[in-house]
Amino acid sequence: MLFSTEVASLIGAVGLLSLAVSWHRSEKGEIRLAQFGWVLVGLTFFNDASKYIAHDDPVLTVFSIAALPMAVGMAFWEQRVTDVKTSRSLIWARGAVAYAGGPYLLIAHVPWLNVLAIWFVASQAALFLRFSGNGDVVLGETTVNTIDGEVAWSVWEGNRWFMGDFVGEYPFQTELLLSDGTSIGINFVLACTALQSMVIFIGAIAVLDIDWKRRCRALILTIPVIHILNLFRNAGLIWMHMTYTNWSYLGMSVFEFGHAYAARVVSLGAMFLMALIMFDILPELHRHIVRLLRPFGLLQARTKNKT
Repeated sequence: MLFSTEVASLIGAVGLLSLAVSWHRSEKGEIRLAQFGWVLVGLTFFNDASKYIAHDDPVLTVFSIAALPMAVGMAFWEQRVTDVKTSRSLIWARGAVAYAGGPYLLIAHVPWLNVLAIWFVASQAALFLRFSGNGDVVLGETTVNTIDGEVAWSVWEGNRWFMGDFVGEYPFQTELLLSDGTSIGINFVLACTALQSMVIFIGAIAVLDIDWKRRCRALILTIPVIHILNLFRNAGLIWMHMTYTNWSYLGMSVFEFGHAYAARVVSLGAMFLMALIMFDILPELHRHIVRLLRPFGLLQARTKNKT
């Protein structure tokens, strides 16, 4: 890591705030502030690369490493853009990143919000399993990983409104148990809530220059669907873990393989399909995405040579 977790969080917060202010003051330019925000946000994600390397997560490792050069590229593009439409797309990108990353950073770094999000999704996944008859699963103890060791949330005396001294990738975890108290070997963390996927759509849609009715309609069509699909994902992984106890592939259990690879591929596919639906409902969103992909040569219209 280049910075400690606390310093990286502060850098990310300043970067997101800079992007948000530059979006709100876009009519006055604020290009320097936007450039400053892009670089800080890129540094924040880049700082997580070593964490994902330690957890043997190649996908998130590559994404984290690529975040910094892409952010620097956005900062240069802000200075060199001459096309008015592309400039509007860059301004939209500022707001989208700020209003997607801001809520996530807030929930991830306020212990009460972090734990409440975990309880909200974990309790529904357990209820789904009980209702479907595939496991009498209940929520167990929520624990906090501190520098002094693991402590139960119920007796933890730390600051519950500000992230303090924690260790590990997931400082708050809720254990899942069978009704008789038997552990099933799965803990729920913030990453299991699909909050990351939700805030992407929230940020992208919230800052579009459209009327509030279309904005609300798009949010209603995306956020509940993501939540329901995530409940199926979580319940399916838990069921497979309890059912196929002896299954193994390349040294991975069925839960490890499903969580790290299969479920991630399915989730990305679902996000892609939802994005296509949003492009049809909100063509403004599609146009912004296409313009921002221009440096990569993706999704660009072909031009015909005329004689």
